[in-house]
Amino acid sequence: MAWTRKILRVNLTAGTCTPEPLNMEWAALYLGQRGLATKYLAEEIDPKVDALSPGNKLIMATGPLTGTMASTGGRYSVITKSPLTGAIACSNSGGFIGNEMKMAGWDMIIFEGKSPKPVYLYLENEHAELCSAEHLWGKSVWETDHLLHNAHQDPQLRIACVGRSAEEGCLYAGVINDIHRAAGRSGVGTVMASKNLKAVAIRGTRGVGNVRDFKAFFKATQAAKAVLAGNPVTGEGLPKLGTQVLMNVINEVGAMPTRNMREVQFEGANRISAEAMLVPRESDGKPNLVTNAACFGCTIACGRISTIDPKHYTIANKPEYMGANGGLEYEAAWALGSDTGVDDLDALTYANFICNEDGFDPISFGATVAAAMELYEIGAITKETTGGIEMKFGSAEALTRSAELVAKGEGFGRELALGSKRLTEKYGHPDLSMTVKGQEFPAYDPRGIQGMGLTYATSNRGACHLRSYTVSSEILGVPVKTDPLTTDGKPELVKAFQDATAAVDSSGLCVFTTFAWTLEDIAPQVDAACEGGWSPEKMLEMGERIWNLERKFNMDAGLTAADDTLPKRLLKDAAKTGPAKGKVNELHKMLPHYYEIRGWTPEGVPTAETVSRLRL
Repeated sequence: MAWTRKILRVNLTAGTCTPEPLNMEWAALYLGQRGLATKYLAEEIDPKVDALSPGNKLIMATGPLTGTMASTGGRYSVITKSPLTGAIACSNSGGFIGNEMKMAGWDMIIFEGKSPKPVYLYLENEHAELCSAEHLWGKSVWETDHLLHNAHQDPQLRIACVGRSAEEGCLYAGVINDIHRAAGRSGVGTVMASKNLKAVAIRGTRGVGNVRDFKAFFKATQAAKAVLAGNPVTGEGLPKLGTQVLMNVINEVGAMPTRNMREVQFEGANRISAEAMLVPRESDGKPNLVTNAACFGCTIACGRISTIDPKHYTIANKPEYMGANGGLEYEAAWALGSDTGVDDLDALTYANFICNEDGFDPISFGATVAAAMELYEIGAITKETTGGIEMKFGSAEALTRSAELVAKGEGFGRELALGSKRLTEKYGHPDLSMTVKGQEFPAYDPRGIQGMGLTYATSNRGACHLRSYTVSSEILGVPVKTDPLTTDGKPELVKAFQDATAAVDSSGLCVFTTFAWTLEDIAPQVDAACEGGWSPEKMLEMGERIWNLERKFNMDAGLTAADDTLPKRLLKDAAKTGPAKGKVNELHKMLPHYYEIRGWTPEGVPTAETVSRLRL
């Protein structure tokens, strides 16, 4: 079937790599990737474990459709306990390494313990070995990728690794694969580095095993690809403009978090938008955007490849940044731009390159810089605190200098690397941290998009748009249009999105397909590939099971209903402009009903009936 039915268990303390069979009883309940790996993690670690101790585990997992002919079937996830939030962490990435893991014959790799010295895993089909990475420690992602490709003399080798930021303890460091694709949020890379694991290098030539019913699978995937091609978002908008297509749209509807979420519209949005990335520069006549790019098996191709103006000050000492590389996507452009008040497209691109090169989350980084800028504005920190940097809103120099310092773990960068929650607490103004469960907000203000407030507050991994993208419905009208300024029906909408997204994340497919697809498009592909009778209803129930398992893990880790909240600014300070002018997020109207339809107690605990029904 579409599973390889094999996992690799890597004991870093003992230095061993041991194959074992996949638990197919669990696979029947959780499918793969996010769901199945979360089940393994929940069964194998104490939720109260210190995230950066050897007792935590790190799991790299594919879905059953990873590596198949299904469109976007190249995804993999990194699952662990987050050092940033103390909650469950699952970061999803594209690129090509997920496919390579599957082609090598593995559904999942579980890393446990801690190596006494830096190592990397070299995996070629069934051959697995831990190799010394002492010569790689202290190297950036780009340097590590280059050195490993040279060492193994294999251009087809696929590499996931951590940069210097993870080694230096940045709490929002990611795992970067294929140079600029990232399992980017919640500090999964920090956990990887804490285990002295620098990289995973994979070469697979075995191919994916037979799907359950090839004729049905071919028919289902071809029909689904046609739906993607004919949809205006997945067939036109994302290929041409990427996720940056949202910049001007979200700004116009008054939901663009600006200057640490004090405002809901950014006057410089058009200068850092997808449209701006297409405008030729005066200096050399070339635009910021070079081309779009696709991950393995993707027919959407929303990725960006960009360059920087060769005369821009930020690249004076970085000639390697002249080559085309990963470009700005919406979340990064927002966090580095609107949230900090910076409208210099080249400075944003440069800062984003640094995030890629040294492996840290641009969302948490940009939002933490924004919090620091507000601390600076009110006098809570000074130039003495920052090592001479004037942390003023709108300062491209402050932004780019901060990125350089976080990358290297130097100076004020060490404080920025801890995230905005810890930074603002240290300097006496915790309310200036725009986080949920310690994780920084993405690019949608919940005063202007009410459903996103409930999404953020209840997200199992802290503030996250990819756990329930109600923007699809509230702004884009997919699958149905709902009013972004009302709370009516939003608990039901959020629950439906959360459960469906958990199912998609467990399949090996990209959640961006859901701009066009529903589970009616996805379930036939899963069912044709996998045994078990995967109907849309079964997929949705599986998503609900995953959501509740994650919730249970978090509560066992010590989180409570008190963590299902938003910063006071979003609950008390009304939007000043735009369609949402005068509105706050009305979480108090939505949360109790959300708990009720989830089958949870008023304290947010899954009831015994819910636990039994979902076979938890």
